[in-house]
Amino acid sequence: MPWCFGGDFNVVRFPSKHSGSSLFTSVMTDFSDFIFEQGLIDLPLEGGTFTWSNSREVASSSRLDKFLLSSDWEEHFPNIRQRRLQRFLSDHFPILVEGGNFQRDCRPFRFENMWLKADGFMDKVRSWWESNTFRGSPSFRIASKLKVLKLDLKKWNGEEFGNLENRMCKLWKDLNDLDLIADCQPLTNDEILEKDQLRTELEKVTLMEEICWRQKYKAL
Repeated sequence: MPWCFGGDFNVVRFPSKHSGSSLFTSVMTDFSDFIFEQGLIDLPLEGGTFTWSNSREVASSSRLDKFLLSSDWEEHFPNIRQRRLQRFLSDHFPILVEGGNFQRDCRPFRFENMWLKADGFMDKVRSWWESNTFRGSPSFRIASKLKVLKLDLKKWNGEEFGNLENRMCKLWKDLNDLDLIADCQPLTNDEILEKDQLRTELEKVTLMEEICWRQKYKAL
């Protein structure tokens, strides 16, 4: 199930998120590792840098409060953002999560291992990444570039692979048609060449489908 949770984590991810801090600590590293391992999205904060301050003579400020969400949760709310509001008495600023309209038919994004078998895939990703620039905080720029890159990957996947099952059925049909012709008469040189190309393409598509199914069922 798509999910989202938030609150006071009492820890920051980066030194820049705590005033007067310049060094990474083991707690920061553990928190970032947890977010990465769980595949969570740490949304950029709008409306301010910190979410807590002690309001004392020697001021100390940190970004302790945040919302974390699963990638498929973001797919249902593509315009989600979190915003810092004004505070009154508490040391903590309230955080408002705005999701916009709920999209029920949006397909969750998932990196497909079979993409790594496509020729020039890494070069394409590098060119897409470098072609998009945004202004704002580092976290906002990274989040924006990743969102655009996701759209590029989805579009490329549809153009490059389409529906693997349909492609495989068509290849089998074309190959079978040539076999039926060979039952009646010798194949021409062009038909022999076409048959070899069909076999090569079918082997490639079969491998892609196998990789896809292995990933879905977490098979090693």
